[in-house]
Amino acid sequence: MEILIRPDAQAVATQAADILEYYVRRNATLGLATGSTPNPTYQELIRRHREEGLSFSQCRAFLLDEYYGLPRDHEQSYYTTIRREFTSHIDIEDSAVKSPDGTNEDFQAAVESYDQAITDAGGVDIQILGVGTNGHIGFNEPSSSLNSVTRIKTLHPQTVADNARFFDSKDDVPHHVLTQGLGTIQRARHLLLLATGEGKADAVQALAEGPLSAMCPASILQWHPHATVIVDEAAASKLANTDYYRYTDAHKPEGQPH
Repeated sequence: MEILIRPDAQAVATQAADILEYYVRRNATLGLATGSTPNPTYQELIRRHREEGLSFSQCRAFLLDEYYGLPRDHEQSYYTTIRREFTSHIDIEDSAVKSPDGTNEDFQAAVESYDQAITDAGGVDIQILGVGTNGHIGFNEPSSSLNSVTRIKTLHPQTVADNARFFDSKDDVPHHVLTQGLGTIQRARHLLLLATGEGKADAVQALAEGPLSAMCPASILQWHPHATVIVDEAAASKLANTDYYRYTDAHKPEGQPH
């Protein structure tokens, strides 16, 4: 795992966009996350598309997760959110942006077909991840199997509370989701986790320096052969080994990719 510490959220976004641009220029299959953390990265990629000609036209994308039971046109469905925040502003084909079908009453069929679609596409080249305050990635809550596949999950009350800011009230937040499992996420060739703000400091410390544990699902990055974690100073504030992370970043061998 490579840990990159940047001064602030915008610097995190710029570094993440640099890494993602490398893949976009190679017509990669992208794994997209929703939420507030990746939005500055998406804004930077949109800028590069508009001002520098970065083209996504040959890329495909898969979302990490979706609320179960929300119509696709609901403003908080992730199907709608990723289009509003990112993909409608670049030149990727709308049909190339896939998400779990949270409207399918047969949720088992929905999750099985989603995993199969990822496999049929040749897998995800780079997966963007955020981390919840309780260490979840995607909607894999603490105690999730480290080898789980895409499935239906019941949200932790803390996650419901964290996401209530996107809805009119806490009571409007769905309690069930379809999410890529930790095993599905691990099959991506490169994992790129972003975290900003002091509120993520405990989760960052646990995923990077704590034990590999189902109680911190994001710790699965320790097991992945190519994982990059980009954090701002606030999110890095509880890491114990920051001197080494800064040293390795500053002395990276020429030509070694992030």
